[in-house]
Order: sequence, then structure tokens, then C-alpha cells
Amino acid sequence: MVLPLQIVVIGGGAAGFFGAIACAEANPQAKVTLTEASRQPLAKVLISGGGRCNVTHACFDPEELVLNYPRGGKALRGAFTRFQPLDTVDWFVAHGVNLKTEADGRMFPITDRSETIAECLIKAAFTAGLELSIGTPVISVNRQNEGFEIIFKSGETKYCDRLLLATGSSIIGYKIARELGHHIEPPVPSLFTFNIADPKLRALAGISVNPVNLRLSIAGKNQLQQTGPLLITHWGLSGPAVLKLSAWGARILNQNRYQCKLFINWLPNLQQEEVRQKLLDVKEEWGKKAIALHRGVDLPHRLWQYLISRADITTEDRWSGISNKTLNQLVQEISQGEYAITGKGAFKEEFVTCGGVSLKEVNFKTMESKLVPGLYFAGEILDVDGITGGFNFQSAWTTAYLAGREMGMEGVQK
Repeated sequence: MVLPLQIVVIGGGAAGFFGAIACAEANPQAKVTLTEASRQPLAKVLISGGGRCNVTHACFDPEELVLNYPRGGKALRGAFTRFQPLDTVDWFVAHGVNLKTEADGRMFPITDRSETIAECLIKAAFTAGLELSIGTPVISVNRQNEGFEIIFKSGETKYCDRLLLATGSSIIGYKIARELGHHIEPPVPSLFTFNIADPKLRALAGISVNPVNLRLSIAGKNQLQQTGPLLITHWGLSGPAVLKLSAWGARILNQNRYQCKLFINWLPNLQQEEVRQKLLDVKEEWGKKAIALHRGVDLPHRLWQYLISRADITTEDRWSGISNKTLNQLVQEISQGEYAITGKGAFKEEFVTCGGVSLKEVNFKTMESKLVPGLYFAGEILDVDGITGGFNFQSAWTTAYLAGREMGMEGVQK
């Protein structure tokens, strides 16, 4: 009598569910168990996208798609030829959920409810015959001659032929991977906002500008830059441009304890000389008018008043009385104003980390460990992270699907 393949997935998030479902659908005879430490599976799915769940991004070219991953893009290139956003869309449609695409490429369920995605995954799990073990924390995993012994906090143990670690950025997942012989790239935050210790800037909370150009300067070097929408908040700066910059600069910002200079170009579509000419034009036409009320450039009124104050211009000053030196200072504030980042904020509850299992130790065709046969990885436990816009979910769907299909292959030894 041949016993069915015993497969365990540790982690009840997006990657864990997707991998377990893919495995069970690929091999209905396999016994697939999904374990989740908390009482709330798919917790991150439920809060993602402001409660709408940004499932993926409408970028269907793998070459272009990988450009949205500060870490892991090269490794994902081949993986995305096997399972990419178009496949994600098709999968959810096949499981009863239609997605819609917004102007910026982000894709959401047409219901605009994260619960739609969570309910779909749970239903698919039961339909595929998964055994769900909720509220069962794992504390360690021992490698056997064939397979693995999983030890739970309760003291119970379970044996499996193949194991998928889809534990996200949890400490226990890194611990298990390390004890099984894998190197962990130190995890640090990614996708965060910037704290700016300027009360006058913070007083402008709610003002958005699109686009702006942001440039980081650390130790006097221009490290990274991003262009896109910016939102001023009561703690500093947020918005897509900031979040993308934080992702690309995650490690260097962490190394510098989130203390560095930020240069903002509020009008990136104009050359600095063009900005100067616009100001000269308004000076000539509205010489007797107050600078604070006649700006001559397309910026929000309150932001304009803030910028002229940084150039030491008062609300009473007239255009006719502005010196060339002051005009140049105002041009500087508009085109490359300098701000001090004093720390990082949070991006709501949608935290993302870079770091995790070293990519060189994983076969991205199958997501199997190169060091431990039968051990697989998916999702954020890997040293892979994307910018905001559905890219982190897509890497979870892709790596989980490939791992699940491979684990479901017939036979304990491949």
C-alpha cells in the first residue's frame, strides 16, 4: 500500500494559502495541511489596499515587471514567465472573482472588498481538500532521513514528506530556515514614509503634488531618486514617490538610521532656468502685487506661501522689490529644496520588509531549497520585495504557485 504524499505548509497568509491550494489541485491524492500560528488567517490580505486588497498589477511583460522589485527582480525573471499577473487574474476568475484595473495599473476585486479575496482563498482551500490547522504555532522543524518532523508549541509533532515555509517576515520562519541551514539576509523595513521635523511643512498636511522629484543624499552623495505623487502629512511626507524611494533605499536608509538629506523638486517638468523665467515674467507683469498672492507657477497656494517663507520672503513683499539673490533662492527652493529626514513612519499597516532567505540558495524554477531537498519557500520569507502597487502580492502568488505545483508531483523522491 502506497501512502499518500504528506505535505505541510507553514503560514496562513496569501503565499501559504495559494501554495497549499496549488499543491492540492495539482495532486488531489496528496494530504496537504496548512498551519497558521494565529487565530486569524489571511490577516494581511484583509487589511491590504486600505481594505480593498491590491491583488496584483496590470503589468504583463516579465521584463518590465521585474523592474518593480528593489530586491529579487533578477531571480523572479524566469518565475514570471511561468506565472505572472495575467495568470493571477485568470486564476481568480476561474475561482469566481473578477478583478478591475485602475488608472495607475493597480488591480482590485470588483467588489472593492479584501474579504472577497480572503473568502475566495478559504473556499478554494476547502474545495481542494486542504486540512486547515489554525492557532497552532510551530516552534521548530527537524530534518529526517526522508522528510521533516514539525514540532508545535502544544508539544504535538507531525511528519511530512515536503514542507513549504510561507511565514512572511516572522521571526520563527527565519529561525526555522536558519536551523535547516539557510542564510538569512538581515530583514529591514521597506515601504515607509519620511518624518520631517518641520512644523511649518507639517501644517500643510493634506496637500498633494503630482509629480515631484525626490532625491536622497547620504554622506554628500546623490544615492537614489524617484518621481511621482507626493502627499504632505502631519508627520512629514508620504505618497507613491516617497514609498518607492523608501523601497529602493531601504538598506542604505537603515544603515544611516533614517537620518539623511532629501532634495525636492516641486516642478520636475520644468528646467531650473524655466522656473526662473516664469518668476521673472510674473515679476514684470505683477510688480506691484504681493508675491504671496501671485505665484506664477502651478503649485498649491499654501505650499507656495511655505516655499517663499523658506526663501525669506514675507507676505507683504512685492514682486518689484525682490532682489536677484532672493529670486535665485526661491528658484532653489522650488527646484531643489533641502529637507532633513529625521526618521521613518509607517505605511498604515501594510508593512513590508526586505531581507529573508538568501535567493542564491533557492531554485526559482521550483522554489525548492538548493540545500535541503523537499524544503520550499514562498512569499515574503524570501529576500524579495516590491514597490507599492500590487507587486508584493504578485511575487507571493508566483512563488507560492510554483512551489505548490512542484510539491504536488507524484512520488516522495523526485
